Amino acid sequence: MRHGAKLITAGMAIALGSVLAGPAQAVTMKQIQDRGYVRVAVANEMPYGYMNAKGEAEGAGPAVAAAVLKRMGFKDVEWVVTQFGALIPGLKAGRFDMVAAEMAILPARCKQVLYSEPNTSYGEGLLVPAGNPGQIHGYGDFKTASRKVAIMAGADQLDMMQKLGVPEANLVTINSNADAISTVATGRAAAYAATSLTVGNLASKSDKVQSAAPFEDPVIDGKPARSWGGFTFSQSSSAFRDAFNRQLEAFKKTPEWKQILLKYGFSQADIDGSAKKTTPALCAGK
Repeated sequence: MRHGAKLITAGMAIALGSVLAGPAQAVTMKQIQDRGYVRVAVANEMPYGYMNAKGEAEGAGPAVAAAVLKRMGFKDVEWVVTQFGALIPGLKAGRFDMVAAEMAILPARCKQVLYSEPNTSYGEGLLVPAGNPGQIHGYGDFKTASRKVAIMAGADQLDMMQKLGVPEANLVTINSNADAISTVATGRAAAYAATSLTVGNLASKSDKVQSAAPFEDPVIDGKPARSWGGFTFSQSSSAFRDAFNRQLEAFKKTPEWKQILLKYGFSQADIDGSAKKTTPALCAGK
């Protein structure tokens, strides 16, 4: 047992819940090699990174991370589950070595952590009650109406809503995607704002909700909103990030990388879009 994690057949370990690790410190390649395994965090968000019913890590982030880490010589991974809003604080505190949650690469986050080059790209969506009784079709619908929209703590939809001028009083914060269906179905919020992949996945789980259609892409800073997701590292782990980046670039040229993304619901447009931005440009807000 390592840090309360359970080893499974593939040589992977899983921590159920937040990790209570030792003191924060910069992780180096040598430290990871000496330890013998890599600690990778996910936020239980389908299809980006989550644990299945068997306690195994799945999703675009974990699948690509495991393949890239294997190329780097790391076969053992300890998967850590925590809330989305705790990913960056946990990384900065040294509770894990990297994050595989396809976290959007944003300037504000780049000031706190290091990102790999983009692994995925994805658009936005809204989860609404079945039949869409409020006729909600975009984030801008919450700018003047008194109805409320739910967002996940720490998610970049908050920044989008603020830039669109949605009043603070119209925002409802939830801790995880698992709360979204009940939040919308019970009327606590008129809709849940998330990426199109997340919304589609949630809509498939209950006949009480659906994806808002047609959906009007939010225009943020003059551009239709599209996010680019990457792997996240401590600012003190640049050598580890750089080594991971080199292998990620090579892996993205293989059929296996594309097959992983298609398996988890990413479209060909999403796959092609991942190469249209670089991390330095995204961190600079370009």
